[in-house]
Amino acid sequence: MKKKTIRDIELTGKRVLVRVDFNVPVENGTITNDKRIREAVPTIRYLIDQKPKAVILMSHFGRPKEGPDPQYSLAPVAPALSKLIGQDVHFAENCIGPVAEKAVADLPEGGILLLENTRFHKGETKNDPEMAKGLAALGDIFVNDAFGSAHRAHASTVGVAEHLPAVAGFLMEKEIDYLATAIENPQRPFVAILGGAKVSDKIAVIEALLTRVDKLLIGGGMANTFFKAQGYTMGNSLVEEDSVEIAKKLLSDGGSKLVLPVDAVIGEAFENDTAQRTIDVRQGVPDGWAIYDIGPKTVELFKSHLTSAKTVVWNGPMGVFEMPNFAKGTNAVAQLLAEATRSGAVTIIGGGDSAAAVEEAGFADQVTHISTGGGASLEMLEGKTLPGVAALQDQ
Repeated sequence: MKKKTIRDIELTGKRVLVRVDFNVPVENGTITNDKRIREAVPTIRYLIDQKPKAVILMSHFGRPKEGPDPQYSLAPVAPALSKLIGQDVHFAENCIGPVAEKAVADLPEGGILLLENTRFHKGETKNDPEMAKGLAALGDIFVNDAFGSAHRAHASTVGVAEHLPAVAGFLMEKEIDYLATAIENPQRPFVAILGGAKVSDKIAVIEALLTRVDKLLIGGGMANTFFKAQGYTMGNSLVEEDSVEIAKKLLSDGGSKLVLPVDAVIGEAFENDTAQRTIDVRQGVPDGWAIYDIGPKTVELFKSHLTSAKTVVWNGPMGVFEMPNFAKGTNAVAQLLAEATRSGAVTIIGGGDSAAAVEEAGFADQVTHISTGGGASLEMLEGKTLPGVAALQDQ
């Protein structure tokens, strides 16, 4: 999957239109986590060094329902980015049309402009050709550095690429390299860990991974549906009844590759301070209780498969990690990945909740790669070609 990058194209004197992922958490106008902005900085710095005419940044932010909405404005991002790169970042109050065109025209030579939220226009998510044309009119070259949106065929990710030479930024390049290599040519043993609440969300991923991995470790709420498929009683645990038959099939297809928890931490109520205890899964969950985390024996079981692993991919928490008393399993897996990395394994965290969990557990700087895209990384693990990646020029 060799795509052209910003190293492969002449940028001097050009207007460079860059799709970034600035969909960051904001509370009362203040950005509470700027990781996604920081991830875009190496690409932006490189572009500035190439002496372009202008660098024009575009992103979606949240899910505004009906057109422009102040709570979904990207305006707070401009000063935050400005601080990170040590250069003025101008802001345009629209992403297409006369307002955006004037903002680009008024930029000083080599200036940086952030456009308003692309999702303020319905044409964004519909990949509307007119909106794509309007965005493309602002630049001479298109750079996609928003891996987190690469699985969506939107005007700002795919449509624009039909009008301008399209290449990858450094973040996009890094994501494609790590995830594509993990899937297409992993060092073995290759172990995947899947968690999260629902089996139904990840059936295609499980099926795809079972053909590629040496072991697939399952945790989180999705494990409960597999337990039900094995005939264990589940009490009040989250179980997807309509996925039980699929779970049975996956258990039979997966054979010894599929590894399920052997013990679990159960709670009496969905609260951090509820009564809790650890049970052997085969004993079943008592009435009125529910599984909220994997237990210590499962952590040891997972460790036995991770110790010799050379490639590890993890997507989805092992329990209700938002509650500290039920985060032990997820934190332990984060620690196991840090240990595997120290032993020479390539460890990849597939975005979303797992990325948040690794950060909270304090191991973010001790794994090989944390993906910025939960949905996009899952689709790559499935073996799908992402529309935003397909739209880029091949090397």
